Amino acid sequence: MALTGCGPAGGVRVETAAASGDGTLRIGLILDNTGKQGFLNAPQLAAAKLAVKEINAAGGHKGRPVELLPETISEDTVAQAKALVAAKADAVIGPTDSGRAPGAIDVLSNAKIAMISPANTASGLSSYKSNGYYFRTSAADIAQGSVLVKLARDGGAATVAVVYEEGSYGKDVSNAVAAAAKAAGLGPVTVAEFKPGQAQQAAAAANAAGPDAVVLIARDGAQGAIAELNNLGLAGKKLILSDGAVDQYGSGLGSRALDGARGILPGIFASAHFQGELVSVGPGLRDMTFAAETYDAVNLAVIAAAAAEDDAGTSIASKLIAVSGGKAQPAGGAQSSGEAAVCRSYKECLDTVRAGKRPDYDGESGRINFDSNGDVTSAHYVVYSFGADNKATMSGSETASSGGS
Repeated sequence: MALTGCGPAGGVRVETAAASGDGTLRIGLILDNTGKQGFLNAPQLAAAKLAVKEINAAGGHKGRPVELLPETISEDTVAQAKALVAAKADAVIGPTDSGRAPGAIDVLSNAKIAMISPANTASGLSSYKSNGYYFRTSAADIAQGSVLVKLARDGGAATVAVVYEEGSYGKDVSNAVAAAAKAAGLGPVTVAEFKPGQAQQAAAAANAAGPDAVVLIARDGAQGAIAELNNLGLAGKKLILSDGAVDQYGSGLGSRALDGARGILPGIFASAHFQGELVSVGPGLRDMTFAAETYDAVNLAVIAAAAAEDDAGTSIASKLIAVSGGKAQPAGGAQSSGEAAVCRSYKECLDTVRAGKRPDYDGESGRINFDSNGDVTSAHYVVYSFGADNKATMSGSETASSGGS
């Protein structure tokens, strides 16, 4: 995916804003998952409903209920964004797909509506021109670089080869892995690129280097690449998989091909309590992907409105860094005013605002701490280990900075 329209960081994120809301805070959703990815809509919708339910139970915004606008599901994020502008949304949560984010950003930033994606990971979005209206509660793809290297080191590796699928995802993450490996003293690092279905040459290049571990960075071409690496004896315990390559492969690969391999997926495993609360508003919910990030996005938007004492999108965007615990300094100094106090719910954060302190919201997805690009500064990952059946089970967690260190 190529992202254009790069611009400077900051914008309204670090500026003061005059109150301009109409007194009713409206939250919109962009749900853009269809086909095989359709299962991703339910946890995001349940999380948004749960957050708004709790917020309104705590008094809503300035005594009025926060409205969650009716949702639609469509890959046309531009049309969804335009509909939410017409519905007078003040903040919008979504979309999921990074490739469909720019169109929505263009519409919503032009309408001065704050936008927080719970799932966008493309690195280029950090510098996409939004005039400061765009944020995300998920980390950029490159953040996983240091975690993948740590897994290799934890497995005893002193040398690493990187095999990556062509495209911006593979290139960006492979560069992050190579840099992290060099910083960790693992080297020299062999890096080989492949096209989906054509990984044989890249696997051979990795094998020729004789590495202790191989980091595979891929999405569509992951299964074929694993098969080629396995043919050369570079799978199993030697293999580390990026988030795009983790899947329940089972019989789709040769016997024990992934036995002992490890990989990561972004996020924090939802607590039993949080899962129970989600199911209470979304009966039958089975998948929790992006639920924590969505829940936190809604809470952050409403906490920012409380801190600004205004429901307008510009006011919300101007306070999101401060209420997330971020350190970016605004032109007028308003972001960092007041003693900071960590809070873990809307009610607790609202009490902090009323006490004259600056709320620092740490939610279900962990610490947020937005920077001047609207990015989280901490990235959380769940570690998975593969068994002899080529299926993955959760085995741990790791945290890195959003820059991958």
